[in-house]
Amino acid sequence: MTAPTVVVISAGVATPSSSQLLGERLARAGQRVLATAGSPVEVRHIELRTLASDLAHQLVSHVPSQALADAYAAVGSAVGVIVVTPVFNASYSGLFKLFFDLLEEGTMAARPVLLAATGGTARHSLVIDTAMLPLFHYLKATIAPLGVFGATGDWGDPSGHLGARIDAAARAFAELVVQRPGTEASDEFGAGIDFADLLKG
Repeated sequence: MTAPTVVVISAGVATPSSSQLLGERLARAGQRVLATAGSPVEVRHIELRTLASDLAHQLVSHVPSQALADAYAAVGSAVGVIVVTPVFNASYSGLFKLFFDLLEEGTMAARPVLLAATGGTARHSLVIDTAMLPLFHYLKATIAPLGVFGATGDWGDPSGHLGARIDAAARAFAELVVQRPGTEASDEFGAGIDFADLLKG
């Protein structure tokens, strides 16, 4: 039987990008927590920069490419979604918004989502609360209580503050995935797990 899937959607435009790297670290941390809880998941990464032309074409033709159809299907069957965007002009990127504009209505409803963003300085960190949170409330997602913002300086910070924030957010997200998995197979996934005990560690 195939393990449930957590999908990571990142909208970075570089190769690699800080958004991609943050998504990977969040996914690994969440995967570790869920494995410890006895609910292993597979992770699928969707890099929106590779789908940019497909998204533009769908916007004007209303017909998704096969690659986009596969990406939408992956989100629609995921037990949880991690989303990461770079900050452009004090908000999420246009590429990020376009993906969710074109996603079929209702796909994100009740689906656990972890919000994350990257930017040059910590002064952009409010983008999670001011831009991303309203978007995913509108999409009726179940939003993890802790988001993660990664500034440029965080990546070389020896204090490990970014790592601690990633671990805390991943634990909160994993708890949501167990309690409210966003798939039809929700009756079996995470049954009997005591997250109070898990989170003590």
